[in-house]
Amino acid sequence: MAVTNLPTCDGLFIISLIVILSSIFGTSSAQLNATFYSGTCPNASAIVRSTIQQALQSDTRIGASLIRLHFHDCFVNGCDASILLDDTGSIQSEKNAGPNVNSARGFNVVDNIKTALENACPGVVSCSDVLALASEASVSLAGGPSWTVLLGRRDSLTANLAGANSSIPSPVESLSNITSKFSAVGLNTNDLVALSGAHTFGRARCGVFNNRLFNFSGTGNPDPTLNSTLLSTLQQLCPQNGSASTITNLDLSTPDAFDNNYFANLQSNNGLLQSDQELFSTTGSSTIAIVTSFASNQTLFFQAFAQSMINMGNISPLTGSNGEIRLDCKKVNGS
Repeated sequence: MAVTNLPTCDGLFIISLIVILSSIFGTSSAQLNATFYSGTCPNASAIVRSTIQQALQSDTRIGASLIRLHFHDCFVNGCDASILLDDTGSIQSEKNAGPNVNSARGFNVVDNIKTALENACPGVVSCSDVLALASEASVSLAGGPSWTVLLGRRDSLTANLAGANSSIPSPVESLSNITSKFSAVGLNTNDLVALSGAHTFGRARCGVFNNRLFNFSGTGNPDPTLNSTLLSTLQQLCPQNGSASTITNLDLSTPDAFDNNYFANLQSNNGLLQSDQELFSTTGSSTIAIVTSFASNQTLFFQAFAQSMINMGNISPLTGSNGEIRLDCKKVNGS
């Protein structure tokens, strides 16, 4: 009799073991995956891509703007689309934070993407996944790498204005500070250099680099690591007491193409932002060798960039029953 009961006991033991293991490793089931919408919205990626293709026809910089939204979102409470929320009585929008105000853009295109997705698959695709998908589409449409976007993020119920002001790397702070901000979200120096390569396309306002043009760090002189020819051009474009909102290309050579020219620019002191040029001009920094390798090998840069985008997209996502799937990316459901 005891012998016939053994399989039942073994079965119970195995079931118990599975329950114990699943409680220990339960988070694994909540991790992002590439096929999250395969049964519920199989055309999600194609819808995102076609909407961006349409937007590019009238706005060549929209790709860079969309990837910047994803970047600025992920560094504040993780990749949860909190950057997309508008001000309400109870929410202080991250759009008003220093790194975003008057510069974060592309919200209308995010809304267009979300509308198209809601028409195809109502209530299925999160706004945080929209930002991740839009980043990949923007890069590949500009000639850059493609990668498999991991999906399954959910959307936050609130925003973090203070966090946006303190956690997003600034173009005018030291490389050591920026490295610390990357480290705080689990990204390393290789991620820092690779993701900075997104400045191979897009624009920047005079206000984020005019600190280098006339009185750098209180010296009374321009930034010595700024190429003299570029300096003259920028001083004319952004005169002292001129408009801080005038824009210019981040990449002098191929401003709308996603390539490795950004890194070659750094080697000739043609980085536009202080935070860009510091990657190559900070004496003794481990970033110099990475810049050099990416400048000489575009394939290496593309591979590193794709992996670093996946790494960034994995920062503290809301999954399972946390958060919600917003129906309108600008506001929490029911508000």
